[in-house]
Order: sequence, then C-alpha cells, then structure tokens
Amino acid sequence: MKTIVRNGSNVSLYLFDDSIPVVIGADKTTVGDPATLYIDDCNSSNATLFESVTAPAEWTGWKYLYTAAGGWVLNPDWTSPTL
Repeated sequence: MKTIVRNGSNVSLYLFDDSIPVVIGADKTTVGDPATLYIDDCNSSNATLFESVTAPAEWTGWKYLYTAAGGWVLNPDWTSPTL
C-alpha cells in the first residue's frame, strides 16, 4: 500500500494499492494512469507519499499518523464519526 500524509501533522489522508500510480506534483496530486483522480489540496509543498507500507486493519482517513521512522500511530485528535 501507499499513503499520502500531510506534512507537519503526519496525518494519513489517503491510502492506495501499490499498483496504482500516484504522483505528487507542484500544484496537485494525480492518481491513476491515465489519471482518474486529482487531489488539488495535496502538492509537493504540503504532502508526502510513502510507498510499500502495511496499513492498519482499521485504516480510515485521518485516523492514523504515519512517519518513516515511527510507522503507524493512532491519531490522538481522531474521533470516531457518529450518526
């Protein structure tokens, strides 16, 4: 798997299979070949892509933080959504 994390907070925003191309560019992130998803708020100045990671079983966006040195850590600011 690969994850896109927000620089500074290290919060994991997106998770993709390793086979899916993900390119973090200067103005946006593109996903797929051909590109089928554009993430306009993630770019090379505010996001980092980590590849070949093993995601937590209960991964969902914003629930975990990820760093190369520390791996996955539950986000202390995450609250389970309620209906």
